[in-house]
Amino acid sequence: MLATVRPSLAAFFEGSNPAPPVHLGTRYDASGNFLPEPGNTAVSHLVKDSPSEAAIIEVRERMLAMPDADRLAFTPISSLHMTLFQGIIEYRRRLPYWPSDVPLDTGIDDMTRLYLERLQGFEGRGAFNIRVVEVVPTGLTVAGATQEDRQVLKAWRDALSVPFGYRHPDHDTYVFHITFAYQIRRLADERAAAWQELFDDCLSFLEREAPVIELKAPAFCSFGDMKHFEELLMLG
Repeated sequence: MLATVRPSLAAFFEGSNPAPPVHLGTRYDASGNFLPEPGNTAVSHLVKDSPSEAAIIEVRERMLAMPDADRLAFTPISSLHMTLFQGIIEYRRRLPYWPSDVPLDTGIDDMTRLYLERLQGFEGRGAFNIRVVEVVPTGLTVAGATQEDRQVLKAWRDALSVPFGYRHPDHDTYVFHITFAYQIRRLADERAAAWQELFDDCLSFLEREAPVIELKAPAFCSFGDMKHFEELLMLG
């Protein structure tokens, strides 16, 4: 049955990826409850009440309506965002995911205060637009709408690496996304065709109804879990 899905989706199904989801037990539990996992990050939230937000919520609702959607732990609508640059997080206290000039046992709140100081006077790298590239079980894969937008996104990431004090191994290949949910269990192989049909329909819907996704200006945020990202400093 997996022959019916794109290769990029294979990892979400039992037959091709029986390993348990990487964040299960730390970010959320087997019942779909989100667990404490404090950290900070730089994100752009969706523009509330915008047409593109409405279209994205519609796609999220279509996914929730699938009979096996209980294999996914959905985040609240209010948390929907695109991560621009990954900050530090409690369960990733190691290099190169942490600034080399700060002890690895520094408290998360102290790290957030440090970054607020470092980001004072930060100059953004301009506005950008994004579009949806693919719909997957965990949400939307997105990218800059044009080549110029993709260059602006890269410039933002390069600039933010300075105050954050590191570059992740995927710094230059990072895949931008808007997370809807996390996998509790891999999807059943016999459900592959149904999910593929849903994703294809949803992508066509978004291309028609929301060819450009409206985002707020980037903000430095803190979080206690994946349900809420508190904007502390606008970076635009």
